[in-house]
Amino acid sequence: MIAIYTLTSELHDAQAVGAATHEFLESLRTDYTLLSTDYSSFGQHALDLIYVRTGGTEGIFKRLLPQLHEQTRRPFYLLTSGKSNSLAASMEILSYLRQQGLRGEIIHGDAEYIRRRIGVLALAGETLTKLRGSRLGVVGLPSDWLIASSADRAAVGDRLGIELVDVPMEEVTAPLLSQAPFSSPLGGKSQLAESLSPQGESEGALEGAKAIYRALRMVVDRHQLQGFTLRCFDLLTAVRNTGCWALAKLNSEGIVAGCEGDVPALLSMAIGNALTGVSGFQANPASIDPVKGEMVFAHCTIPLNMVESYELDTHFESGIGVGIRGYMKPGPVTVFKVAGDLKRCFVAEGELTRNQAEPNLCRTQQVVRLADATQTNYFLTEPIGNHHIVLPGHHADVLKEVFFMQDVN
Repeated sequence: MIAIYTLTSELHDAQAVGAATHEFLESLRTDYTLLSTDYSSFGQHALDLIYVRTGGTEGIFKRLLPQLHEQTRRPFYLLTSGKSNSLAASMEILSYLRQQGLRGEIIHGDAEYIRRRIGVLALAGETLTKLRGSRLGVVGLPSDWLIASSADRAAVGDRLGIELVDVPMEEVTAPLLSQAPFSSPLGGKSQLAESLSPQGESEGALEGAKAIYRALRMVVDRHQLQGFTLRCFDLLTAVRNTGCWALAKLNSEGIVAGCEGDVPALLSMAIGNALTGVSGFQANPASIDPVKGEMVFAHCTIPLNMVESYELDTHFESGIGVGIRGYMKPGPVTVFKVAGDLKRCFVAEGELTRNQAEPNLCRTQQVVRLADATQTNYFLTEPIGNHHIVLPGHHADVLKEVFFMQDVN
């Protein structure tokens, strides 16, 4: 998980440096898999640290840099105890990196700070490692109203190592239309056309929602996807039902499943899932109180593994099909979104104060109070699209590092 590579001047006494190294690393109580002077495996771990043990190492690093730059696409993290002029050398090295247009950070301070900082960086590195090699589907085109929610596929592949796979919507609808009750998508009174009561009593609509789940699961297996986003509103006209229940279930099974063909939201959910094990609640901000820092987030689906309980209702806009009204445990949350070109992200911590069930909103409704009320200005002046992701827990430090790390050297 964590590898530590040492950088030492030959002018310093090897025995004394070795003793200081042992004392320093023991004080950190950090688990690491490798401690080495051999940089051949540099860049292959969740976190690679360069432990600058002494001064006089600047020239050594300069000679190593071309090799190291080839081996990693992440920032350079310089660990220093401050002994034997190691901090001064680290500052010179970091200045040189910046002159070369490269990024890095000196990790220095008391043992508690260093231990905490390494933990955050290791989690961020593990998150990016999990994402690399993923295949995420775009099932149908993004919804027509998502005019600002496109993605730069080259950047997504280069920075996150994620392949975006286009899947025709017909791969979902064709098998559905070949079965009853999908034989009359727009007419008649098929079971599927029945609306659910607030308690979700329409068995026909639920059976249809389960059929949509099975069709999507087949798409996932066929294309070997780790997740997808679905142009879900097309299902309203094609089969008179929604993907809300299917997405809720798939997310709970570890398949990242987003709504409306929103690729930046899907990427945000994939990052959240790699970090926390849950995809997060993809939702629209429905209202904002800039003074209190309070917001209402709403959508008609939520991962079933994020809620304490849920009810079935109709889809809000159409009044048909199956929507999810989920109740998540109040407590700490993080609101997160990356831009489709990965040049910008938004992260804010807050508290889920309560769930609500107003009739004039999408079915799952969360009232979130941001820790910093001024961050509501972002939503009113420079938002990254409309959908944002609500994750349980406070994860701002790690998510910011994920974003910083993926911005390759």
